[in-house]
Amino acid sequence: MDKQEWKEKKVNLSSAIIIGAVLAIIGGVIGANWNNWFAGFAPYLGLDTDYSSNINWSSLNEVYNKLANTYNGEIDEEKVIEGAKKGLTEALGDVYTVYMDSEETSDFYDDLHGNVGSGIGVEIGLRDGYTRVLRTLPDNPAERAGILAGDIFYKIDGEDVYKLSTDEIAKRTRGEAGTEVTVTIVRDGKEKTFTMKRETINNVSAYVKYDGSTAIVTVTRFDEDTGTMVQDFAKKFSDKGIKKVILDLRGNGGGYVAAAKDLLSLWFDDQPIFTQKSKHFGDSTTSSSSGKAILKDMKTVVLVNGSSASASEIVAGALQDYEKATIVGEPTYGKGVVQNLYNLSNGTVLKVTTAEWYTPKDRSISGEGIAPDIKVERTYEDINSMKDPQMDKAKSL
Repeated sequence: MDKQEWKEKKVNLSSAIIIGAVLAIIGGVIGANWNNWFAGFAPYLGLDTDYSSNINWSSLNEVYNKLANTYNGEIDEEKVIEGAKKGLTEALGDVYTVYMDSEETSDFYDDLHGNVGSGIGVEIGLRDGYTRVLRTLPDNPAERAGILAGDIFYKIDGEDVYKLSTDEIAKRTRGEAGTEVTVTIVRDGKEKTFTMKRETINNVSAYVKYDGSTAIVTVTRFDEDTGTMVQDFAKKFSDKGIKKVILDLRGNGGGYVAAAKDLLSLWFDDQPIFTQKSKHFGDSTTSSSSGKAILKDMKTVVLVNGSSASASEIVAGALQDYEKATIVGEPTYGKGVVQNLYNLSNGTVLKVTTAEWYTPKDRSISGEGIAPDIKVERTYEDINSMKDPQMDKAKSL
């Protein structure tokens, strides 16, 4: 039996030292920069990064401790914490990024879905630093009283509200059906006061009217079922002999982006309709659905104004870029930013600006908005006289 031959493996000591040193350096670099690297990849993994350890909260604790030791009254710790959360988001200086407590969250979702309960029947929004009427809903107290789009909320029941948030003003207009509310607005620099009885509001997000062979589709907001509603309208156009569609997005402050996609899918068949660009989530392009473009060859006019915002601007921008529609009216608001809703503890929600929208031709919506192809103004005098030169122009095209 032959003896097994053992051979000694020789290792170069200097090479081992160099390799060990390199690995140690790499490990050190990874360890030192792990938080930054993880923060970059975390959004793609659906994870949150803990940045709180990077902030020195001692000055905040200093304020609280001083209050606890000197304030001549009781401190409600829950209110203090809620106030700190609101202050944290307000400090960003972005009016669209907000922290909502449980009550505000409930109201927000009710508004988003049109469940406004009983009130006066107005859609309101922040414009030029003031809460203004964006639209009066058909056959509701505000419309019958004479409140108009563009009116600034100044007082409710004699109390100044112009410095309050839009959500707070909306809350004060609501109440039990049959109860009275007095609203003072500012129009053209003058105060006007209206007393109304609240009613249960029937607030659909879209409706259609017919003018001969023209279908006038009004979309007041982009709700979860808005796209489906308009698709149902469109399916009947052929039987009704419709030759032209006027899509009225005036006063539409936005809503669900998915609803805007559903709406655009009536004109586009699997085509890019907008792009999101985000610091944390990267860039992504959304395309329309396939097989639903029953209006792709339909003559279309879109009405917009300074209160057409967000998802409305996505729709108008895509139709304009592809020359599928003529845009008539006034430049849109310019809210080309995306908000995501994040559910927090105790029924609270954080609404955060996470990205910016761009049209298919890579036009930024933020600030600039969508410029109409044909500019037509509608003044307060027109509204007071029940005139609508923008609609008249759309019908004439």
